[in-house]
Amino acid sequence: MIKNQSFKLMLIALSLSVSSCAVFQKQDKKDAKTASSEESKKDKDGMKPYAKVITKDAKSDEGLFTVHKVDEKYFYEIPDSLFNREMLTVTRIAKTASGIGFGGGKQNTQVHRWQKKGNKVLLRVVSYDIYAADSLPVHEAVVNSNFEPIVESFDIKTVGKDSISKSTVIDVTDLYTKDVQALGLPDRTRKQYKVSRLDDNRSYIDTIRSYPENIEIRHVKTYNAGDPPSNESLGSISLEFSNSMILLPKIPMERRYFDERVGWFTTEQTDYGLAAQKSETVEYLDRWRLEVKDEDIEKFKNRELVEPKEQIVYYIDRATPEQWVPFIKQGIEDWQVAFEAAGFKNAIVAKDAPTVEEDPDWSPEDVRYSTVRYLASPIPNANGPHVSDPRSGEILESDINWYHNVMTLLRNWFFVQTAAINEDAQGVAFKDEVMGRLIRFVSSHEVGHTLGLPHNMGSSVAYAVEDLRDPEFTKEFGTAPSIMDYARFNYIAQPEDGDVALMPEIGPYDKYAIEWGYRPILDKEGKEEKEILDQWILKHAGDAKYRFGRQQSGVIDPSSQTEDLGDDAMLASEYGIKNLKRIVPKLIEWTAEDGKDYDDLDDLYGQVLSQYNRYMGHVTANIGGVYEYYKTYDQEGAVYTHVDAEKQERAMEFLQEQLFTTPEWMINQDIFNKIEFDGNIERIRGMQERTLNNLLDFGRMARLMENEEINGKDAYSLLDMMTDLRKGLWSEIYNGRSIDRYRRNLQRAYVEKMGELMTEEQDEIPARYRSWVTRSNVNVAQSDIRPVVRGELTTLQRQLRNTVNSGDTLTRYHKQDLLKRIDLILNPMK
Repeated sequence: MIKNQSFKLMLIALSLSVSSCAVFQKQDKKDAKTASSEESKKDKDGMKPYAKVITKDAKSDEGLFTVHKVDEKYFYEIPDSLFNREMLTVTRIAKTASGIGFGGGKQNTQVHRWQKKGNKVLLRVVSYDIYAADSLPVHEAVVNSNFEPIVESFDIKTVGKDSISKSTVIDVTDLYTKDVQALGLPDRTRKQYKVSRLDDNRSYIDTIRSYPENIEIRHVKTYNAGDPPSNESLGSISLEFSNSMILLPKIPMERRYFDERVGWFTTEQTDYGLAAQKSETVEYLDRWRLEVKDEDIEKFKNRELVEPKEQIVYYIDRATPEQWVPFIKQGIEDWQVAFEAAGFKNAIVAKDAPTVEEDPDWSPEDVRYSTVRYLASPIPNANGPHVSDPRSGEILESDINWYHNVMTLLRNWFFVQTAAINEDAQGVAFKDEVMGRLIRFVSSHEVGHTLGLPHNMGSSVAYAVEDLRDPEFTKEFGTAPSIMDYARFNYIAQPEDGDVALMPEIGPYDKYAIEWGYRPILDKEGKEEKEILDQWILKHAGDAKYRFGRQQSGVIDPSSQTEDLGDDAMLASEYGIKNLKRIVPKLIEWTAEDGKDYDDLDDLYGQVLSQYNRYMGHVTANIGGVYEYYKTYDQEGAVYTHVDAEKQERAMEFLQEQLFTTPEWMINQDIFNKIEFDGNIERIRGMQERTLNNLLDFGRMARLMENEEINGKDAYSLLDMMTDLRKGLWSEIYNGRSIDRYRRNLQRAYVEKMGELMTEEQDEIPARYRSWVTRSNVNVAQSDIRPVVRGELTTLQRQLRNTVNSGDTLTRYHKQDLLKRIDLILNPMK
């Protein structure tokens, strides 16, 4: 009985077990069917489970976005909290082929915004060109007029695993492998090299690295090109680009508004929300965010120096030759003294880039690091661009591009401007300590640009010419009040002057400008600062050491020129020419080396002539010149003032004596027979013609006429200038002397130019240059220019006729020829 009962219980248990298995099997099938249905649905929507997209083989890099590499595809996992945040994207050439830019060269800068729209993610371009505060009614109109273009649209592949910190995954492979122009070769370069299309098969992503506040992308692009600058047989251009995408601060830095009386690089914006009855363009400074620590505010108020919350740090590129590193670092830290004027100590520091062993991921393209980039390029130059937040002007990063051949440029300048008085410059190769000091000078200048300072070409005229021959004065003040001027080296000092300073350093203007731009004004913000900033400017008003003079594309203001020194171009250039006359006889000796050819002799003789041409330009600018001194309504005096007549007359006399009278000192047969088989006659003719054409410029003539209209008999008029020019160029027909070959060439150039003045109109400025080219415009046909030219030619014609039979045979032939030429100009229909 018991056994049967046990057996029955066993059967019941077995039955239940079988039944349970059947139920579970049915449930498993149902679950599998449901899962299959959900996966099918996600496939249909373009989304898959996270594990299906970011597989276990994925290589992931966490940072601003998490970057996943799966096989050859790259995915961004974007935290949803970062959608609609502004990000600055900077496109640079990382590696280049010969003839196409240089490594580190910036190609494009844009503000982007990642935006989630349904099952898509959009990459949009954000513009801050126009603006109105979002609290104002006009803000809506500004938004409607500033629709953000879409760079690219991405399907959402999946969503992140974390349900709390949500994220969205997109495939960005095509963004960097396809031809997205904003992230690759700009249109101007495409046109230059006749680029037809991107070759996808030869384009790929090298690396994408994610950091806490930025993502760094390296990708290689190959473009088919009809006119590549190198490797022509390939018919293509291959470049490696770097794209730096940096998260902009949630709260922009407080702006400091621009004043033209202090030179500064700026960001500008059209603001429709101002009280003015029109839209206005506002400009604000590009500058680093230097802030006082909370615990140091009282010290700062008591004028004690304090360290900023964050220093400005520059790293020296690993590729920089070791012997130059200390000098570049010194040039950077020379600016400490300027920041001390702004209330900060240790505000700017230079550091060595970490070694590969110390930080294998460190890259000069990483926008977290400001770097002095050493570039293997034949370009004899250096430059200091920066990247700034367009909302506030905050400088986020800067790279100083240091081209290898800048040393050639430094050698040439230092040689031609100081060799007459300086043994260290009397040779082709300088000692390392000499070249190092020159490198430090250029480093300081370029760092100034990265701090926000443009060239101040009005600085060097603050010092009297004779003071630049004084050892005590130059030791205390240098050779110019600003290192941001193009006042290279002291070409004025003479051998008898002793130990004068040869170059500028961080000067009074530089300290003043940095204080004006960087000293925090506590408890004030934006336009509330203006009254205080104005007071700082007015404190130095009228003192030439603190004047800013802009860089001119065409020189109208002779007190704001490149490469000049001192307050009197004629006297300064006279001293400079005396030194050139000392250098020329020594050129062979100073360039000699057994077994070497004469390339250096040829090069440095050419540098002498280039320096001489600069002097001619400095002097010519005074004729028809107009000074520009920036002022506001609360300052007395004119902004624009014509150069006085006496100075213009002296300029004309200088040109007649130093240039138009044949510069015999240049003619050195010992040099010519080593560097050329011919060319000296053409060289001198070309120099004279260049200055002659510069003098007879329509814009210059327009200013001379304007001056006469304003100042009457006190002005140096157009007729005065033309009469003085004719009498100087044609002095032989007044004194009866024969005319040598150099002068005959010059006189023919004069007649030819006068003929052009009778028929030509002022050239139109090409559209691409209109924003920065400055000149005086004139309607030539309706002005006094042609009557004056006709009158001068008629007078010259009469004087030539009276003396046509005097002089040697070539002189007589020359005069007869000129009479025919003048007749054809005056009577073209004859």
